[in-house]
Amino acid sequence: MPAAPAQAATRRLPSRVRFAGFIMLFVYPLVTTLQAILLPLTQGWPLPARTAVFVPIMVVCMVWGIIPFIQTRLHRYL
Repeated sequence: MPAAPAQAATRRLPSRVRFAGFIMLFVYPLVTTLQAILLPLTQGWPLPARTAVFVPIMVVCMVWGIIPFIQTRLHRYL
């Protein structure tokens, strides 16, 4: 069983810079699309109310969509 620690030692850690780049690559179009949809629907609302609608949608999309996609499908590029 000594082979397992040796494999773990040679395993490359994911790059935080590349992960951040992938996050930006996926979040930018999501933010743009959400704004295009939500801003007309919330016209005249105060900024805190708009943010209260926008942020939960963004968090759900990131936690259950974007980040798992990057970690599972794009892990070899990290």
